[in-house]
Amino acid sequence: MKGLREIIGYSFKYRGTAFLVIACNILYVIFNLLSFALFVPFLQILFDKEKAVEVAVQPIYEGGFINFFKYSSEYFSYVMHDMSQADPKGALLFICISVAIAFFLKNIFRYGAVWFQSQLRMAVVRDLRDALFEKSLRLPLSYYTDERKGDLMARMQSDVGEIEVAVISMLELIFREPLAIVIHLGLLIYWSPELTLFSIILLPFTALIISVIGKSLKRTAKQGQEQMGLVYSMMEETLGGIRIIKAFNAMGQVLNSFKHENLKHQKLITKAFRKRDLSSPLNETVGAIVMICIVWYGGSLILDNPNGDSLSGQQFVAFIIVFSQLLRPIQGMARSVANLNKSKASQDRINEILNTDEKIYEVENPVSLPELQTEVAYNNVSFRYGSKNVLKNISFSIPTGKTVALVGESGSGKSTIADLLPRFYDVQEGSITFDGIDIKDAGILNLREQIGIVSQESILFNATIRENIAFGMIDATDEEIIRAAKIANAHNFISEMPEGYASNIGERGNRLSGGQRQRMSIARAVLKNPPILILDEATSALDTESEYLVQEALDNLMKDRTSLVIAHRLSTIRNADNIIVLSKGEIKESGTHDELMNLGGIYSKLSSLQGITE
Repeated sequence: MKGLREIIGYSFKYRGTAFLVIACNILYVIFNLLSFALFVPFLQILFDKEKAVEVAVQPIYEGGFINFFKYSSEYFSYVMHDMSQADPKGALLFICISVAIAFFLKNIFRYGAVWFQSQLRMAVVRDLRDALFEKSLRLPLSYYTDERKGDLMARMQSDVGEIEVAVISMLELIFREPLAIVIHLGLLIYWSPELTLFSIILLPFTALIISVIGKSLKRTAKQGQEQMGLVYSMMEETLGGIRIIKAFNAMGQVLNSFKHENLKHQKLITKAFRKRDLSSPLNETVGAIVMICIVWYGGSLILDNPNGDSLSGQQFVAFIIVFSQLLRPIQGMARSVANLNKSKASQDRINEILNTDEKIYEVENPVSLPELQTEVAYNNVSFRYGSKNVLKNISFSIPTGKTVALVGESGSGKSTIADLLPRFYDVQEGSITFDGIDIKDAGILNLREQIGIVSQESILFNATIRENIAFGMIDATDEEIIRAAKIANAHNFISEMPEGYASNIGERGNRLSGGQRQRMSIARAVLKNPPILILDEATSALDTESEYLVQEALDNLMKDRTSLVIAHRLSTIRNADNIIVLSKGEIKESGTHDELMNLGGIYSKLSSLQGITE
């Protein structure tokens, strides 16, 4: 029930469109019934002479809602009697035209429902995908270390697609099929309460079948969607690592692994489709059995009481026709329930994302950070991933305009220290202050405006050079972009490209060399002009010539900035104002290059290994 309320909430966000869908469906149901019921009075006149005498008298409306329908039916029979007496062929033509108009209007309103429904369903899909994408941007980095990106993509694509189907099923399940059932039953009860009661007694068997199949379908659908997420993840990983796969001749291994997981997905989805599609033939079979029972029982009533007034032969034929139409909305409800059960698994997976704790919260009334005047300070900071301690009582400061470098073995906590400053993760113990203001008390966007980052991996986007340098700064002028590129030693190679700053650099910047990509990243940081700079092993993956150009660009960038530098190549941080040596999440040494070399400890040994002797 909760899942159904959520689907209704998605749909009725667009009340006007939803009500148009409902109105068209209601009119479709009414004209669908009329298209069959219009034949009954004429059949009575043609084949039941005694009934023809009865309808020769004009009926009188006695008032009341129920009497209105009785009066309408009798008055139509009266009109048809007059027409058939005067011109039987003309009456037949009138009936045929009336039925044709009813069929035409039925299909007009049916298409109208589909017309507005298509707009509604895609609007819901768009909103859900927008919400998921926005949530994915707001989730902390820790989420992406625990979850596969491919699974998130699967939820945005195939799971959202199931909600699209559910929107249609919900509108039909609540606003079309029940109305169709009520109207059909009302007419059947009007004709023969006894035969209608007998018919209703047989229908719960269909409901039982729907229930059993629906529960089983939901379980299988959830397994299939989870497997689809795994398949997406494998695709994303494979395309991202295609160079290594080819280099190690691992195509066969990767292909076999993918085929195995894809086969599992195929089997699960096939199983889900079979379960979903089983409800329709089962319902049709049960419906046929019900129809046979009704024909036997109704035929027995007429044969046992040929002169009875309860049900004429013509009405019995009409009863069978209308009851056959009653089975259609019942089967439609079965399909809708099956689709809703299938979509429930997808809905649960979408809600898992939308309800995921963002962990990085902003205070209700954040402090506006002023221009940095004194220092950024880490005060007894501790941090852990799960149960693993990563940082233990880290304390140091970065005075304004100074450079602090972090060195140590892989896994010592260097990158974590850097990630805590822009609040990619939140400090669990201790605090980080900005001129004495705890960064948790500042607005997240305001804090990150103060910080520029150049990382080891140059993160660029499939866009032009101009758009990549001005990323997040859409108001930047061409003059500012060119100036930033010159400071980053990037202007020359950009000018040599066919379209200059309008050149597209491809996915992840794959049309540029490693050094060119890194200088683009530096140009982006220069344009942002942040007071605080984080450099995360910015030259570690470059050749000697590229490193020289990038290092020169970094030196230009770091002038008069408060900088936190992570480095494996110690030669790049010899001039740092303070070098902090980390090991297993703790500070072991700190000081200038000369001080640490004279100390003869960890830093001195690392320097010797890299050929630095003084």
